[in-house]
Amino acid sequence: MANLIVNILYVILAIVIVVFLDFKYFRYEFWKRLIVNILIVLVFAVFYYLFLVNL
Repeated sequence: MANLIVNILYVILAIVIVVFLDFKYFRYEFWKRLIVNILIVLVFAVFYYLFLVNL
């Protein structure tokens, strides 16, 4: 049960960061926004598989 809660909070954190950066810095720049969003998701995926997969 704790693993499910950690996973849900991790996904919510990733979504909040992506949305915040989109609206704060990259509102009218499509390609920069797309690249930054992809990089953020990749970083979150790497950290997930390095640290949270074994919880």
